[in-house]
This record gives sequence, structure tokens and C-alpha cells, in this order.
Amino acid sequence: MSGTAAGKAELDAARLLLARMGITPADLIEAASPRPPAPTFAEYVPVVAAAVSAGTRRAYGSYWKRVVEQWGQRRLDEPTPSEIERLAEYVKSHVVARRNARGGRSAAEHLIASLRCLYRRAVADGFISEADNPALKVAKPRRLPSTRRALADTRLAEINEIAASTGDDPALDSLLLRLHTETACRRGGALALRPVDLDPDQCLILLREKGETVRWQPVSPTLMRYLQRHAEQRHVTEMGPLFRYRSGQPITYRRYDHLWVRIGEHLPWAHAQQISTHWLRHTTLTWVERNFGYAIAALRT
Repeated sequence: MSGTAAGKAELDAARLLLARMGITPADLIEAASPRPPAPTFAEYVPVVAAAVSAGTRRAYGSYWKRVVEQWGQRRLDEPTPSEIERLAEYVKSHVVARRNARGGRSAAEHLIASLRCLYRRAVADGFISEADNPALKVAKPRRLPSTRRALADTRLAEINEIAASTGDDPALDSLLLRLHTETACRRGGALALRPVDLDPDQCLILLREKGETVRWQPVSPTLMRYLQRHAEQRHVTEMGPLFRYRSGQPITYRRYDHLWVRIGEHLPWAHAQQISTHWLRHTTLTWVERNFGYAIAALRT
């Protein structure tokens, strides 16, 4: 017997059984457990914000705030894909203009990503079905190629010179730049570093970075000594954040912002190109990739 015939026979038997029991298909639909009413954006955004990681809140928090401003009293199941696209265009056209702005494309992309995160939680909580998720039906703007490139040795030397000779804490800023240049770590990895993460015997540091990745990173003996000295001079506890101001207060992302603003004031080219800590990461990774390629080519000759 074919699969089609068997399926038809099973359906006929089911209909016959339901008819004898006095039950119609409509009765089954009505008896199904009703989906709980969807909350408003103003009600649900704080729930999601409390459930995600600190990094996710930092990335999406401003966009969720904009969503609440625009749709705060609307239920999650009300906006359509077209309305999400209109909101993305609104955010794109009202983005804060910066020298490195690229027409608001990143803002629109992050808005859609933030809504996808919000609706994934709503699906998991049973407020909407996966098929009714409107954020999945809106395409993100295509990313443009990055303008970031590896810095020349002379440019990197200029940056380090300004960091070491200006500002209210040159020792701290120089140490931060040295760490990022040697390890290609992200800002989050540096801010999460603790004295207990230093292994001076093997010249390794434990980095905890984006996506909850953890890695042991080799460093030079010189950098290891400076990290230990910094921890000692600023009276850092073993489990506390390593990088601190002279007052003992841990630094935040704002220290990086102020650092690059100051460097840009002294180096017009750095200001024009919007050089940032991530450029140091790109520089180091490019150097490693290039020299690894040279080493492989040498082995083959």
C-alpha cells in the first residue's frame, strides 16, 4: 500500500472516530491551549534586558530604548515587517552624525538585530510563534567593506609617543596600548583582566572576550612585569579588575574614548581616519598573518 493511500485511510478513520464521538475539528481547535496575550514593548523590553548578557545590553540597549519610545504601548504581535522597515529607516536617518558615519547603515542593522533578539525571547516565552516573528522577515542592510587597515610602524610609534607624553595618566594609557598591540585583545578582554589571570612563570595571561571565549595569550616578559607592577602600585586585589586609575577606581570603556580623542587632537591623521583600539588589533593580526605566510613560504623553499 502506498504512503498516500495509507495517509488517506488514517484520515478517514480519524474523521469517523471523531464523528462517532460527536466532536468536530473546530471543537479541537477551540479546546487548544490559548496563547497568553503578548505584552507591550514597554513591559517586555526590561524583561529581555535583564535576561541577556552585559555585552548584549550594551550593544542593543539604545535601540530597545528607541523601540520603546516609538512603540511602547503596542503589543509585540502588532508591528508588521513593513513597520519594522520604516522604523529602521527612521533610525538610519536620525543617527548621530560622526566623522566615521556611513549613512546610518550600522544603526539600521543594529536596530533589526535588537528586534530579532527581542522576538527570539518572545517566541521562547510563548507569546508569538516562530512563523509570526516579523523581525525575521526583514533583511539587514548589507555591510560595506571596512575602511580599517594595519597601521605602519611609524604611525604606531606616533600613537604611543602621544599616549606616553600627554594626559593625566600616561603610564596607564601606555600600558593599555602595549597590551592591545602585543595580544590583539579586544577592549572587553583588557577590562576583564585580573591579577589572578597573570601567569608570570609562563608569561601567559588569561583573556575572557566576546562571545564568552577564553584563551591563554603569550606576552613578553617586559609586558608581564609592567602588568604586575601596575597591580602592585594601584593595590589591586587578586580577583579585582587589573586596570585602575591612581585613585584605585577600575577603568571603563570611557577611558579608551578619552584616550583616542586626545590622540586625535595631537595627530590630525588619527582623528581624520577615526583610529581606535580595534585598529591595533587589526594591525597585530595582519602582522601575524603576513609573517606566518612568510614562514610557510620559507619552509617550502
